[in-house]
Formats: sequence, C-alpha cells, structure tokens
Amino acid sequence: MFCYQCQETARGQGCTVRGVCGKTGDVANLQDLLIYVLKGISMYTTEGRKVAFESKEVNEFIMENLFATITNANFDRNDFIRRITKALEVREDLKNAVANAGGNIDSISHDAANFTIRKEEYDSKAEKVGILATENEDVRSLRELITYGLKGMAAYGKHALNLGYDNNEIHAFLQKALAATLDDSLSVDDLVALTLETGKYGVNVMALLDEANTSTYGHPEITKVNIGVRNNPAILISGHDLKDMEELLEQTKGTGVDVYTHGEMLPANYYPAFKKYDHFVGNYGNAWWKQNEEFEKFNGPILMTTNCLVPPKDSYKDRVYATGSVAFDGIKYIPEAKDGKVKDFSEIIEHAKKCPAPTEIEKGEIIGGFAHNTVFSLADKVVDAVKTGAIKRFFVMAGCDGRMKSRDYYTEFAKALPKDTVILTAGCAKYRYNKLELGDIGGIPRVLDAGQCNDSYSLAVIALKLKEIFELNDVNELPISYNIAWYEQKAVIVLLALLYLGVKNIHLGPTLPAFLSPNVAKVLVENFGIGGITNVEDDLKMFLG
Repeated sequence: MFCYQCQETARGQGCTVRGVCGKTGDVANLQDLLIYVLKGISMYTTEGRKVAFESKEVNEFIMENLFATITNANFDRNDFIRRITKALEVREDLKNAVANAGGNIDSISHDAANFTIRKEEYDSKAEKVGILATENEDVRSLRELITYGLKGMAAYGKHALNLGYDNNEIHAFLQKALAATLDDSLSVDDLVALTLETGKYGVNVMALLDEANTSTYGHPEITKVNIGVRNNPAILISGHDLKDMEELLEQTKGTGVDVYTHGEMLPANYYPAFKKYDHFVGNYGNAWWKQNEEFEKFNGPILMTTNCLVPPKDSYKDRVYATGSVAFDGIKYIPEAKDGKVKDFSEIIEHAKKCPAPTEIEKGEIIGGFAHNTVFSLADKVVDAVKTGAIKRFFVMAGCDGRMKSRDYYTEFAKALPKDTVILTAGCAKYRYNKLELGDIGGIPRVLDAGQCNDSYSLAVIALKLKEIFELNDVNELPISYNIAWYEQKAVIVLLALLYLGVKNIHLGPTLPAFLSPNVAKVLVENFGIGGITNVEDDLKMFLG
C-alpha cells in the first residue's frame, strides 16, 4: 500500500504497511482499485454526455463509491470487493449503453476502462494501479490533489442527494475530472487549471448542500447546546448526515430513548426542525478521535452515519452501528432505504432500551449556530464593532481535528489571541477551543461556530458579504486571517474552494499535506500565499503584523 491522503500519514510521507487511521494494506489497495474503476467509468460517462446520454443511477453510484474511499469511513475488505465487482458490472453496462447512444467508445482505450479480471486477481491488480503508478512526482501530486478534492465533493454531494437535491453539472465535472487524472496528455499547467476548476465546483456543491440543509431544516439559529446527560437510555449519533438524524429522531419519538449528537453532528442542534424533539438532549463528547474513550462511557449504541470512525474496541464494538458509506468488519450495518421509504432504525432503538443511561463526562453548555443567515442578521452589530475598533480582526480557524499532540497548538493559539479578535469556525477543529471561556465583544461571542466542515461555505459567504458592505475590491483587504487545521479530503475541497474564491495567505496545519510535491507546494506559495504554522508566539506576530 501507499496512502498519503490524510494529515496524519506516517512520518509525514505516506503509510506503507498499515494506515495510521487503522485501515489495513489490502483495504487501502482495494480502495485504489475501486477509484481506478470509477475513473474508467467516468471516461464512458464523459463520452456519453457528448451524445446526450446520462444516467442518474451511474451518477449516484460514482458519488457514493468515491465517498466510501474517504479517510475513516470504510475499513471492510469484503465490502470493497463487493463494490469493485459492482463497479465493473456498471462499467460494462454503461459502455454498451453509450455505444447504443452513438458514443465513440472505441476512442476509449485506457486500461481503467477496459481491463477484465476475476475476484481472485483484485489484490494483484490493485497493487499496480495505486498512487505510485504515476511516476512523475509533480503530476502525481496534482492528480492526487484533484482526486482528494473530488472525494470531498462526493461527500457533500451525497449529503445533498440524500435530501433530494442534485445538480447534473456537478456530476459532469466530477466525472470529467476523475477521467482527466488518467490522461497522460495533460501538462502540469493543465492540471493546475483543473485544480482551480475543482475549487469552483467545490463552491457549487457546498452551496447545494447549504440549500438542501436550510430548505429542509431551516436556517441554523444561535443555540446553547447542553453537554450534560439525562437518566434515560440513549443513542449517540455521529458523522454528518442530517437525513439520518431526522429519521432517527422521528423513529425514537415516544420510545423513552434519548438522542445525543457527537463530533460533526453537533451542529444538528442548531437547526429549528430538530428542536421540536424533546428527547433530543444535546451533544456528548468531543471530536472524532476521542471515540475510544467516549463511546465506552456512553453505554448505549452509537450510529455512525459517515466517515470519522475510529476502529472500535472490542469492549463496545457490539454497540456500534454503521450506515451510508461506513463499514467495518464485525459491526452491524443499517442498509439504505428503498422505494422512497425511510431507513429502519428499529434494531438500534431496541438495543438502546436495554442499555444504561450515558455516564456523564462533563456539564454545561456550548454555543453555536452562527451560519451565514444568522451572521447577516447581526451584520449591523458586527460592522459597527469593526468600525469602532472593538473587533480588530477575525481569525478563520475552521477545519478538522486529529490525534496529534501538535494540535494543542490550536487551543493555545485561541487562548493567546487578543480579546479584540473573533474566531470564525466550522468543522470539528472547533473542539480545540469551543469550550474555553473566551468571552464576547459587545455581546458577540468570540467563537462563532457556523457548523459542520461543509459550513465553511458559510464563512466564505460571510467574508464576501463583509467585502461588499465595506465596499472593498478584494476579499483579502478584509481584517480576516486564515489559520486552518486540516485532516482529510473534505478539508481539501474546502481549501480549493477558498482558493477559487480568491482567498490568499491561508495557513494550514499542523503539517502541510504530504501529497504536495515541492514544486506544487511552490506554486501554491507563490500564487496563493499558502503557508504552514510554526509556534503560537511567532505565528501571532506574523498574523497581527
């Protein structure tokens, strides 16, 4: 195996024996093979569009399976074997359909679009089509940067799709770009242009998901979220999928089973539609990487709706349920609903009834719900605070959290910020500072949490609105600094989206991506001012001038 798609990759270079995330080498290789087949399928879908042929089923299939390869989602070898087998079937059916529609399939000669194989040969084939199959370091770097951005796009697109929101232009680009990562005729300059175009569609897919979430559940509201517990049996729901959240709340109504959010599901507490459920208690625990400790103490069953699964310990493994893109050998899986029906959560609900109430690990409240609609309603107050100097600078500290000790930097950075600064955040990076007593500025909390990682879109919208209000020519003239923590591929698409919107001088940490070759990193530094982090004292001097 060779994998360097996440921030915690071994030695900052690449996992070669077993993933730091916990996936085994054979699973990593099978993920590479699945992506390879999806790229082959995308060659046919791209050709099909030339003759006005498009398949909704294939669009959804590519998006769902690309999502399954994201970090910390699917660790199940047998599931990937099933996915690859199905992908090969889809590819052959699509090939025939495109040919029947008049497409020139004979022009598609790449191995990814044509190889045949038996299941027994999957592992040997997988070893030949992974990341290192691209020999040129810079081409490899850009291909992987694009691919990881597309994985993030697929994740956000799938969440929107679950709520009935779709956009064929997003599918068309995603598939065109997947196919392009195997096109040896493309130069480094071509791939750089495609990278920025990926950012453009990253903005589009996050806007689509924002529309899906807010149209379905209302705009997030300023909310104080309980972090204590009650004495009822309960289910803990983690991940990102709000459709699963809705269906679980509806099916647990009147059962005596409480529901708590965990990790990236915390922002569900901010949506008006979920506040009507009196058995929706609040949030339990912290970011994803503390699962081993917190899931143990929760006592009841846990529902993982998307990535951010840590390989579960045997002591609570029988209480973990997966759905959507998530899979792990030995844990129960709740299948997707069919024919317009809802998912059946009856098994996990019955399991919860037999469990003791959660063990309390903390008390109090945390505040959130500062997505773009809420901040716009406070615009006059915010603008006045900026004009009077009460707020000197905003710091965007969105992104991901992780296990590394070096991430304590973000806690210390938040503590050290001057009291006339405000943190804008989204994603699980906020757990590094959202429980600190940082106070407020004229009633404006110094930590404004917009929501999940996809709600980084809200932070971009807020910045563009402030640019408009202050009548500036460039978003980079705003008193906003970007000190972002990253971990996996959804953070990649957020970064590319910000670059497309013209945001410069973004600092990434705790380390720069291993998949950036020296030359590609140089391009990002020279054109966009991308930088890393050092230490709190020096970085504060740098940001504050």
